[in-house]
Amino acid sequence: MGLEPAVVPLFAITGVAGPPVEAARYDAVLLTSANGARHAPAGLTALPCFAVGESTAAAARAAGFAEVRTGPCDGAAAAAMMAGAGIERALHLCGRDHLAVEAPGVEIERRIVYAAEPIPHERFEGPAVAMIHSARAAARFARLAGDKAAIAIAAISASAAAAAGEGWAARAVAAQPRDQALLELAAKLCNHGLDVVRDGDGL
Repeated sequence: MGLEPAVVPLFAITGVAGPPVEAARYDAVLLTSANGARHAPAGLTALPCFAVGESTAAAARAAGFAEVRTGPCDGAAAAAMMAGAGIERALHLCGRDHLAVEAPGVEIERRIVYAAEPIPHERFEGPAVAMIHSARAAARFARLAGDKAAIAIAAISASAAAAAGEGWAARAVAAQPRDQALLELAAKLCNHGLDVVRDGDGL
């Protein structure tokens, strides 16, 4: 896309061990992160898997899940899909820091399978466009940023944009909570300058 990316992980992902899982207790598996798939306990891949986003669905297939259904936007939407499919009991494989997902008629049990621990960083300086994938990453990046007026925020969701706070050169939300939409937003900010939108405005 003509961009010069700098991949800067803010967290290190580590697996969290736990007791074996009895797959027979569940009708499906819920994945709200690709890391949930990468650290999934053994014995679950025969269950239907409901994943949030294409990258999570791809990670689920790579982990061996044969039946993967991709939710349209977030955990709540994926849970609603499960309810519509007649799922009564699901296992949510999630991180230590997570949002509880619920849906009427579906009993969702949470199992923490990974943790995201902060990585030490120096201050981040602009000019740059920062692609933000979560509210937690947004809050941490805001603490690490130098001159915010030289950095534009491209956020994958409204909650991530809100967590970044104010004072940025620009702050906008992707049209859809998808990596491709986030890349398109970042390209627009890069190619047309940091004054494409004012702080707090959308594109």
